[in-house]
Amino acid sequence: MTTPSDRSPLVAAPALHALLGTPGLIVVDCRYELGNAAWGRSVYAKDHIPGALFASMDEDLAGPRHAGSGRHPLPTAAAFAATLGRWGVTATSQVVAYDQGNGACAARLWWMLRAVGHRSVQVLDGGYAAWLAAGYGSDTAVPQPAPAAVPEREFAGVLSTEEVVAGLAAHDITLVDARGADRFAGRNETIDPVAGHVPGAVNHPFAGNLTPALQFLDQETLRQRWAHVLEQPALAPVVAMCGSGITGCHNLLALELAGYRGGRLYAGSFSEWITDPARPVATGEA
Repeated sequence: MTTPSDRSPLVAAPALHALLGTPGLIVVDCRYELGNAAWGRSVYAKDHIPGALFASMDEDLAGPRHAGSGRHPLPTAAAFAATLGRWGVTATSQVVAYDQGNGACAARLWWMLRAVGHRSVQVLDGGYAAWLAAGYGSDTAVPQPAPAAVPEREFAGVLSTEEVVAGLAAHDITLVDARGADRFAGRNETIDPVAGHVPGAVNHPFAGNLTPALQFLDQETLRQRWAHVLEQPALAPVVAMCGSGITGCHNLLALELAGYRGGRLYAGSFSEWITDPARPVATGEA
């Protein structure tokens, strides 16, 4: 029997289709478009996987921005517990997250749930695009789950900016940036006001975890893609980052698929790093 601890972080569209209607299953639509906050909710209202709830990246999977924070700070423990309670998530719930396709936004919820101790959570491989491509139907009905009492738990495996600074100085961490190579190098920054990367970080664009169909690569290929990080002579624990703490979670999911566990998240990421002009920024290839 498959238990939450040995279940794959991914679920294929046919397997999810077979699970629909199972007691305890909670499907969450995490579709999101950077720069268009209303898009996810609007496409959810148009059609979604039957029975799916909607998660707003800005309201449910992130907290309010504040001085010194990145673009998507983690919500407080109380706020996330309230969100899970509204969705009816209990200790025995099986949660499946999906987004439009590449899994980046769904991986954010996957990581958040894992970070508060909920093990039974998966990402729909290929997202809603894979669901439709498989010929499965959609719905417009909005479920009304029975609320649950969810205890407040702090996110585990999170590093602050100060801890990243200390870890890099001591060579105790391997900081991996999930942004595209052009943004990492500072050649094409269209989102954040400063271009470049955290000095000492290495680049692994999250898109490199995927096939052309936006599904995750197989385990062996992922291991090969990540060899530059995982086979360093003086391996330090991986800390994932990106622009605001979203696509870094995609790399953590890919690492788990490749067989590496224990990666942590620099949740503030580059958008938090650059809030202090005294912090150095590097450009060019790592």
